[in-house]
Amino acid sequence: MWHIRGVGVIQGTTAEISKKLEVNTEQMKSRLGIGISFDIVERTIEIGGRKAAYYFVDGLIKDKVTTDIFAILQGIEREELVPNSIRKLMGKYIPYFEVDTVDTLEKAVEWVMSGPLVLFIDQEETAIVIDVREFPTRGIAEPDLEKVTRGSHEGLTETIVFNTAMIRRRLQDPNLRFEIQKVGTRSRTDVAVGYICDLADPKMTATIKDRIKEANLDALPMGVKSLEELIVKSPWNPIPRVRYTERPDVVIAHLLEGHVVVLTDTTPMAMILPVTAFHFFQHAEEFFQSATIGTYLRWIRAVAFLIATILPPLWLALYLSAASLPPSLHFIGPKETGTTPIWLQFLLLEVGIDLIRMALIHTPSALATSLGIVGAILLGDLAVSVGLFVPESILYTAIAAIGYFAIPSIEFAYAVRFYRYLLLILASVWQLPGLALGLLAGFILLATTRSIGLPYLWPLIPFHGPSLMRALIRLPVPTVDSRPPLLGGRKKDKTRTQQSLANGTADERETGRRKVRLAEQEDDD
Repeated sequence: MWHIRGVGVIQGTTAEISKKLEVNTEQMKSRLGIGISFDIVERTIEIGGRKAAYYFVDGLIKDKVTTDIFAILQGIEREELVPNSIRKLMGKYIPYFEVDTVDTLEKAVEWVMSGPLVLFIDQEETAIVIDVREFPTRGIAEPDLEKVTRGSHEGLTETIVFNTAMIRRRLQDPNLRFEIQKVGTRSRTDVAVGYICDLADPKMTATIKDRIKEANLDALPMGVKSLEELIVKSPWNPIPRVRYTERPDVVIAHLLEGHVVVLTDTTPMAMILPVTAFHFFQHAEEFFQSATIGTYLRWIRAVAFLIATILPPLWLALYLSAASLPPSLHFIGPKETGTTPIWLQFLLLEVGIDLIRMALIHTPSALATSLGIVGAILLGDLAVSVGLFVPESILYTAIAAIGYFAIPSIEFAYAVRFYRYLLLILASVWQLPGLALGLLAGFILLATTRSIGLPYLWPLIPFHGPSLMRALIRLPVPTVDSRPPLLGGRKKDKTRTQQSLANGTADERETGRRKVRLAEQEDDD
């Protein structure tokens, strides 16, 4: 699928709305393709003895509400409409709360294509916009990639208004902002930037909004994913610099830390930024368990990451360097090598796992289990039986695949998989020195990568002890009373606590003073 940047878009000249209804209707017919597009509807009526016409997209408006509104409008007498017709209609006769006006045909066309209904009245230079939109949506369901055993089972949907409503239902903070803008010269897709104004870094927020405004695209066919490369830059770096989630509670947890979220209409996920490598080892399940169990789960995912990254390349490098290994490691390696070189076996198995994964995605659910059994068990057993592969190569590749699927973020898992390919190639060519070189190169890439200015390995590089402890251990909720300093949250949190010292009971003031002292000590550390 091609993503075309904003070229070749026909821009109409700015035209004011005429007092003559016939002129406006001719312009609207030409611009909207009335009579050509079956789903763009024009309806002519009479309001207070004057001719009127309204336009809407079929399937995007509430039929009952629209019928009720126009039943009232068509019952207006001539003397009830003048003078100040538009003001009287909006203030007295349109029983709806989302009403606006436009004075140019370009704005009128833009509103019609966005979903609202636009009403033109003869002898008026202003059109009325009535937002009676009703988008076709699916029901709220739990995300497949972020399931939890406890907690909320609600997930984001394809409608941006529903998503912001789910977030505000859980976070009733008046400082929560959702700034919306349209992106795409043709699609005019609604994109909302969400942040808590007294927690998020203003410079970081401004940078994200400016990069979205500079997006020179025809459309966002893949929703928020189409914006990622424009926001984070350096698209050839395989390391994900943003985190995606379909859970509103995860969105809120990041907002409270000072992060910024980007929501796009038609996309059932939120983009969270900036992020570090440690964010990709966290999952909502950890916070629905005790602190001890949550820490255990986080460490298991870290072990899964190490296994998925290094296990097959390390075994291959040790096997190919068997002559230089101490006697205690001579057990490494197969007794029979088979007809295919060991290094080629690993690469073929990696490709085979990708083929099975892609086949399962495109296979009906009723057949997916059968395909998995055939691909993973039957073909593997036959390959060993005929001598193409050795059992060890299949074993270690299977263990690495399990570690790959245990990584919560699919984007980070893909990067790990791509990196494992490179390590296998380096281990095949230069054995242990090649593996060491690949690991060093990977660490340097992680250390030099930044997400909207945030170092990717923070709080390890640069080092910040309290934040690193929080990244490695799922701390109990009562002990977490500060926010990551690099996101601008700690200073704001301490300031808010200091401002609250003048209010409340004596116990509350003492608690506030204690929090300030703790925050100052952590800042000194």
